[in-house]
Amino acid sequence: MEKFVQLTADIAKLWAKYGGSYLTGMRNTLILALVGTVIGCLIGFVCGVLNTIPYTQNDPLPKRFLLKLIRVIVRVYVEVFRGTPMVLQAVFVYYGLPYFTDNALKFSNIWAAAILVVSINTGAYMAESVRGGIISIDPGQTEGAKAIGMTHVQTMLHVILPQALRNIMPQIGNNFIINVKDTSVMFIIGFPDFFAAHRAAVGASYLYFPSATVEMAGYLTMTLIASFLLRWVEKKMDGSSNYELVQTDQLTMTAGTYNHPDKGTPFDEHSREYQAERKGHSGKEGR
Repeated sequence: MEKFVQLTADIAKLWAKYGGSYLTGMRNTLILALVGTVIGCLIGFVCGVLNTIPYTQNDPLPKRFLLKLIRVIVRVYVEVFRGTPMVLQAVFVYYGLPYFTDNALKFSNIWAAAILVVSINTGAYMAESVRGGIISIDPGQTEGAKAIGMTHVQTMLHVILPQALRNIMPQIGNNFIINVKDTSVMFIIGFPDFFAAHRAAVGASYLYFPSATVEMAGYLTMTLIASFLLRWVEKKMDGSSNYELVQTDQLTMTAGTYNHPDKGTPFDEHSREYQAERKGHSGKEGR
């Protein structure tokens, strides 16, 4: 019990002295994760769409060559950035460019470097998620869109991608939560995130475990709030769970293709219209 009291006292001491640094680090972490996820999703959508453009042997050779080249480039990009740690990607981007260009190319803004690293890393994961979301849509919808004269771009924008977006929403949320945690590796290039605030507080106070406890509570709070908001967005995208078809076209009404909530269809034996018609026929036969 004494240890918990001591831990609480140490946390209070840390927060009183470094609370502003912790809050600033949390803000920077959320901004970096959000911006990096949004840009990464855009990169992933572009790569996913380019990777699923169809072609046949009857297409011109330049078109087939270009599409194959695009798929090879996308595949190399995905495998490289999905198969290496983000901390090493940050080192190569921030320190590698000046090294290979003799300081001709280097980042003067630490935010630009961090956003670039998180974005391209997220884009590599999202490219495969988008590709999976696109191929999960029934091919009959693509064929139907082509049958009514829609181009591939129109089909993607108006038919396939809206459905694919809903299918991959959990993965988008998952990537955002991962980015909230994984941006802690950006301390390697000096980015002032939440983990950097922890390292600064520990270096000045030597209270490693109390500061780590503050970090854990902060990261858990951010991810729980993000999870709640993402589930709320998913429910909004699902729409209403109860639909009623309303038809005003008299031709459709008389064709029996509508279903009134109270009456049913004209051909349903439980509907009022069907029962009234049966009574009329029975009366005529009786007379």
